[in-house]
Amino acid sequence: MTTSTPATKAQVCSLKRDTSQLIQPGTTYQIVRFPFGSLESSDSYEMHQMATSGYTITTWDSDDRSGLIWPARSGWGHLYAMVQWESGEYTELRDQFVRDPLGFGSDPENTTATDHRPPSPGVQCFTKSHGVFVDPAVPLALRVTHNDKVPRNIALAELKLVIYDA
Repeated sequence: MTTSTPATKAQVCSLKRDTSQLIQPGTTYQIVRFPFGSLESSDSYEMHQMATSGYTITTWDSDDRSGLIWPARSGWGHLYAMVQWESGEYTELRDQFVRDPLGFGSDPENTTATDHRPPSPGVQCFTKSHGVFVDPAVPLALRVTHNDKVPRNIALAELKLVIYDA
């Protein structure tokens, strides 16, 4: 006879930025930053906080730490992202999920689900999802870059993490 334990409730962090973020052209990926408090979609499990590890973010729009989700627990994480770029003269847009992008742990900048995308006519709108094992000691982020000749804005972005039992 097989016994099972009840599954733990899925934990969700859902971030949204609906103000522009200027992204410099080139091959260096930049973290997409997200607001806190009443400006974010949902963070009832406190995975996106202004104060973490003895550091307090004072200006979310200029501090890369505001782009980090710190998983509430270990488990199977499903990441979702949506990015809308302004129109431009791109030939390639890039995006990726990254573990520990600011080098807090022993395995910094461990990237996954990197996409290089050709542009489409008009506004550039992309979505992506990817599953990864997550750990509370390893923050996650969404990074982007482009190859236009001038800096371009992300007009809208979302980053979501759902954690399930593994």
